[in-house]
Amino acid sequence: MIALVKLLPICVMAGLMLSGMDILLASPISFICACLVAMVTERYKFNELLDAALDNLKNFLIVFLILEAAYAVAECFMATGVAAAIINLALSLGLTAKLVAVVGFLVTCVLSVATGTSWGTIAACAPIFLWLNHIVGGSVVLTFAAIAGGSCFGDNIGLISDTTVVSCGMQNVQLVDRMRYQGVWSGLCLIVSAVIFYFAAVAMGLPDTEGSAAVAIQQIPEGVWTVLADKRPAAVTLLKQVQSGVPYYMVIPLLVVLLLAVRNVSTLICLGAGILFSGLLGWAAGTVTDINKFLQLVYDGASAAGGWSIAMMLWVGAFGGVMRKMNAFDSIAAMILKVVSKVRQLMFCNALLCLIGNAAMADEMAQIVTISPIIKNLTEKSVQGDEKAMYRLALRNATYADAMAVLGSQLIPWHAYMGFFMGIATSVYPLAADTLTVMGVITHNYFAWVAVVSMLVLTITGWDRFIPLFSIPREPEVSLKKDAAASEVV
Repeated sequence: MIALVKLLPICVMAGLMLSGMDILLASPISFICACLVAMVTERYKFNELLDAALDNLKNFLIVFLILEAAYAVAECFMATGVAAAIINLALSLGLTAKLVAVVGFLVTCVLSVATGTSWGTIAACAPIFLWLNHIVGGSVVLTFAAIAGGSCFGDNIGLISDTTVVSCGMQNVQLVDRMRYQGVWSGLCLIVSAVIFYFAAVAMGLPDTEGSAAVAIQQIPEGVWTVLADKRPAAVTLLKQVQSGVPYYMVIPLLVVLLLAVRNVSTLICLGAGILFSGLLGWAAGTVTDINKFLQLVYDGASAAGGWSIAMMLWVGAFGGVMRKMNAFDSIAAMILKVVSKVRQLMFCNALLCLIGNAAMADEMAQIVTISPIIKNLTEKSVQGDEKAMYRLALRNATYADAMAVLGSQLIPWHAYMGFFMGIATSVYPLAADTLTVMGVITHNYFAWVAVVSMLVLTITGWDRFIPLFSIPREPEVSLKKDAAASEVV
């Protein structure tokens, strides 16, 4: 009974967010609830719980710095022409109905890595590709499903994505390590999905009519510009840069960031280089004309992180510290250990917990901050292995939390992501109201299906060993703790 009571704060947090309350308000309420439960069940004093909360927050300090820098980079990339150069470079060869979904998918994949925001990417790309699709006679549902999936690619692997940063912080793993760890898997998912999108277009018998982005943007109704200016002002700036054109060398800042990350350079240095190169090259391209305005972009980006994300993570970190102090997740660990006999099976359960949590809360960040402490605690208390092996398990847990949150959201009809994406589609392309359905988009979102299903299958079968850098440790390198009992996890 006491074990169930200790889980009450999790239920409170999930219930508050399901009711529509922002996590920034739900997390401090849940923290207070956790303190009360710990004081009643374990007789802790409030000062002891406060110390536990503060001790847990020490792990978040570097995450806060990275998050500030990531938001600043995203702001700079959107405003200086980096994002526009990526789009124009991809569209320069001209598109047909058979290619518009594939190219839309690839462009949004790269753009989401560059900007770190799936919502910003879909807002910027939906007007271009839906109207371009209209011109060339493509499939609306296939094209929109492609850009919806691609918009989430960077949220799962991008250095400047808030979900990537937070999921790594919750597991105490380095962002660059995570990028290298899942890079090959993510790349394979991208390639396989692009091939499927192309053959799906061929199977639909789509025509070979060519179209251009410039014509597509010219056909965007005035009312659509008004909607975008209200929902995503940065998307308007981006679309105008795409229309007017920016030099292709503006993609260099993104390439610099990715190259440094691959070479295992510190995340902060990678992000700092992105800001520096976007400013210098933007000055050469004419998109940066005033150093003070450029510094204002950096300030605005950092302020955006501090205004919500960091404040939210402070409360979530404090909440996690109290829950850990009273061993609140031991009962969940005990139940799972009853049905698993290998570490791989345990990790599979962790992935399912993330996916189920996302479906229950219908919010990707809520799932990450709620479920991450559970799978972290479950792994650390149930598995024994050396430091290197345990770190690889932590990397996989961070990947689970992020992938099942962002990519899993694309397969959940009632998820907040789907609501926003469908809203954007009907706003920027009014004809979508008659042709797009949530289930239609889910059915054709091949990237989400490939990523989520492959993650689960590779984990449970052990086939992840065939993907470079992506395998998880196997017995006897790691093992379940033999003295874990049903009621207690040592």
